[in-house]
Amino acid sequence: MRASQRYIIDSDVLITAKNLYYAFDLCPGFWKSLIHHHREGRLFSVDRVRNELLAGRKTEDLVRWVKDDLPRSFFLDVDTDAVTSAYTEIMMWVQRHPKYFDSAKAKFATGADGWLVACARVHGAIVVTNEQPAPDSKKEIKLPDVCDQFAVKRENTFAMLRALCVRFDWAGES
Repeated sequence: MRASQRYIIDSDVLITAKNLYYAFDLCPGFWKSLIHHHREGRLFSVDRVRNELLAGRKTEDLVRWVKDDLPRSFFLDVDTDAVTSAYTEIMMWVQRHPKYFDSAKAKFATGADGWLVACARVHGAIVVTNEQPAPDSKKEIKLPDVCDQFAVKRENTFAMLRALCVRFDWAGES
């Protein structure tokens, strides 16, 4: 494991895990490992991601987990001078980019992605996302493409779990 590497995760990591391969009832160890690595100072997200997640249905298990189990400190406050300055630079690049449609720029401006990149850039962290780059897209501004533009490292969920040495062992009978 990269000893002191920090990770900042996108909401799609949690949503995809819940909906597919790490559902709460199938792999509670995934969710426990996130909390463990947060407490070790290696795993975070940003407050804008928390807002996105809590905007979901109030009875949804992911919303309950965020509210009841996940420490509030998991979500970094992005309202600092350094992060705000980095975010402003990212948004200026997005707004001035001639390739993207205005609707793509507007959608990007209302989401958490720019804040994730800014926070990772300031803290030297790796952005964790399941999004795939789409450098030729005019209709969407993809998180991996913004990371690449600003030299912010990015990985998917599985690469992060491997780097953190997370294992889910079968404890039942064979």
